[in-house]
Amino acid sequence: MDRNTKQRRRHSAELKAQVLQACAIPGASVAAVAREFGLNDNLVHQWRRGRGVGSPQTAAQFIALPLPAMPPPLPAPSASAGGDINLEVKRGALQVSVKWPLAAASECAAWLREVLR
Repeated sequence: MDRNTKQRRRHSAELKAQVLQACAIPGASVAAVAREFGLNDNLVHQWRRGRGVGSPQTAAQFIALPLPAMPPPLPAPSASAGGDINLEVKRGALQVSVKWPLAAASECAAWLREVLR
């Protein structure tokens, strides 16, 4: 074997179980647990994802939250409606004011998407 080649360390199932149990404590930091056991935190993350021995952490459960009722949609402006869309776009030191006809709102939206890319 070459002198510069590192051998992979093998960790016992007991050590992995201890590390995973320490990570399961509420508020525990994976990085802190890894340091405590003299391990790399990426390795501990791999074990937590189930690549090593020990049970992976249980996935978070979906919790449905009630949402407030949506207000009724505003009526769409008619094509003959007058008025303008006024925009002020600021990017760094650049500031642009744009006045766009309301009848061409979809074109304004397309232009704004391109500008904000």
